[in-house]
Amino acid sequence: MSVLDRVRRRLARPPEQVRVAVLASSDPDERVLAWGVLAGDEGWLVATSRGLRVVPPHVASVEADVEGAVLPWHEVGHATWSAAPAGGGTFAVTPLTEVEPGVQAREPVRRHVLTDAGDLPAVLRRRVDQTVVASQRSPLPGGGGVVLVARRIPGQPAREWTVVFDDDADRSDPVAREAARQKLAEVVAADRPG
Repeated sequence: MSVLDRVRRRLARPPEQVRVAVLASSDPDERVLAWGVLAGDEGWLVATSRGLRVVPPHVASVEADVEGAVLPWHEVGHATWSAAPAGGGTFAVTPLTEVEPGVQAREPVRRHVLTDAGDLPAVLRRRVDQTVVASQRSPLPGGGGVVLVARRIPGQPAREWTVVFDDDADRSDPVAREAARQKLAEVVAADRPG
């Protein structure tokens, strides 16, 4: 993409369907930050101030599932961009879901193939990075480990610490669960203003 093409892209308005989807959001302050064109006429992958959303090519289907389509930034566990030589590329996004208070699990990876990514890779990385305040890996007895992560959650004054097991099976192991619970309590206690 030439410099002139990049400037044009930055000054361009989002496609009409993208604007309609964001305007239909329950958050009146939500705004489009960047978008990419999904392959196969599947619509757009859009970074907004709230999160990442897929906007289908037809407005009627957008209105049917506006809220369900947003993956909030603090629920993106991992996102990898693989650029294609001819432009575009693939995002592999791993969402997180809360399985119990303070414990998150990785959901299946969602792959988004884009023919034109625009500024989406840089915006997505910046937004996810802005939510993560601290992150540390900790081993578990008997092998495996957990990641302890503090994130900024919109609308919450304090950051929120959660634990993500490397292997979901360890969540069923009482020894691993207790070790993870103890590690989480230690980092939360150390994080409190003294």
